This record gives sequence, C-alpha cells and structure tokens, in this order.
Amino acid sequence: MWVLTDLGTDGTRNLYWRFNHPSQVTQGIYEKAVGENIQNYTQPQKAAIALGAIGLPVGASLGTFDLTNLGELGRPKGFAQTYAEVGAEDRRETGQVVPELIDRFALGRQGRPLKFETAKEDIPDLTKERYTNYQKFLYNEKGPLGIGVIKGTMENLQGEPEVRLAGFPIGLQAVGAALGGTAGVRAATAGNVKADKIGSQDVKRHGQKMPARKVALAGATGALAGGMAGKLINMAIAQGARKDLPTTQEYGVTAERNLSGSGPNFYPIGRDGKTIYDAET
Repeated sequence: MWVLTDLGTDGTRNLYWRFNHPSQVTQGIYEKAVGENIQNYTQPQKAAIALGAIGLPVGASLGTFDLTNLGELGRPKGFAQTYAEVGAEDRRETGQVVPELIDRFALGRQGRPLKFETAKEDIPDLTKERYTNYQKFLYNEKGPLGIGVIKGTMENLQGEPEVRLAGFPIGLQAVGAALGGTAGVRAATAGNVKADKIGSQDVKRHGQKMPARKVALAGATGALAGGMAGKLINMAIAQGARKDLPTTQEYGVTAERNLSGSGPNFYPIGRDGKTIYDAET
C-alpha cells in the first residue's frame, strides 16, 4: 500500500530531488532552525541573509572550488579540469573556460582526481596508499544504502574526513560553516517574535525587529567561526593520520645502517626513523 501511495504522489523522487545536493540540505536545515523569526523581512532581505550566512560560506567550504586558485578557474587541489583537452598529459588546464566555470561554480561539480604523480604536485604529503584508498571509496564503495547515494571516508586526498551525498563532497569545514551561520541568524532574530498568552491560549506577537544588515552580519560571523572550527578539526585529524604513517626504518630503508649515533657507517637518521643527527665521516 505504501509503495502504491508513493508511486501515486511521486514522494520518494521529490524527496531525492529536494535533498540531493549539500546546498539544498543546508537550506532545508537553515529554514527549519530559523523558523518564523525570519518572516518579518522582505524576500530580498531574507535571500541576502541566507546568502551571507550559509550560501557563500558553505559553498566555499565544500571543496568543489578553490578561491586561492583562480588562475586555474578555481580548480580544487588534486582534481582535474572537467573540460581538459582530450589526451592532455596535464589535466590541470582546461580547453573550455565557460563550461568549466558553469560546471564548478553553478553546478558544484568537483571533477575527477588527477593521476597520482600530478595530484602529489598539488598535495605534497599525499601518499600512494591514501590516493588508492580514496579512489576505491570514490568509485567502488556503495555506502550503507548500497547504491552510493551517501557514503563517507576518514581520509580524502587532503587526509580529511569527507561524506559524499549523491556524489557531492561535504567536509567538516562546510558542516561547521552551516551550523555557525544558522546559529548566528537564529540568535540575532530570537527577539523578532515573542511568545505571549491571551487567557489560556498561547499566541505569538511581533517583538523588536533586528535590522536585516545586523542579522546578515551575525550569520556571516557565525559561519566564519564555524568554518574555522571545522578547519582546525580537519587539520588535527590529518596531522594525527600523518603520525600513524610508517617510519623510514619500518619501510626497510634503514635496515642495514648503523643507527647508534656514532661509529663507522653512521647514518644520520635515528632509530625512530625520524630524528636527524649530524652525519659523521
């Protein structure tokens, strides 16, 4: 019966198309959290507040474009241009500027990972193991639903946690920006609507309306703080993962070297495979 009802109302497909991109999910959570407190503003004001609180901060934090790499049209590190020339050795250059910009900034598409050697030029600490694991995650893993709609990994190419929703990336920095921006707007508009009672009936009255520019500033400030918190957590996780990498001795590089710190054939790397000593001759 449920299946027939769903087919008749097109419910599942409507739900998918409403929440198949991180920006749409963020917008839905924002609207729910802020609620009627935002209704006192005009439509252009509401749009401007949402843009500053979640639109721009979350969009810039998803990893689908890199604002520090505008020379390559915002190409994110480790990923190829979608419209690189067919057969090009270096896919960091595009052959079609306008479609590339639309694909990246309007449609939010990240592109495919570069080959390992080229990706490592973008991300110097990228290891072959991390690269291979991420490729498996990207193309082979199907996630908990078994269809690849949503899945996650603790290490993307940058060594940071990442969730994929319908193929679009979501990281902790974007989550932090979304939560911070939403919290900022909610706090700034909390006095716009006041709860009251008339007899035994609960009613809501208009309170002191916060100016739209101040609400937008509160949202943008919250998003910046949340995004920075997410970035710091990412950095801590990535740093912890790097500490777990095998030492040079564990790789077998120093197996037949004298690591005592003195004597003949002394090698300037300590037993831990990390400490550097002054070499003897």
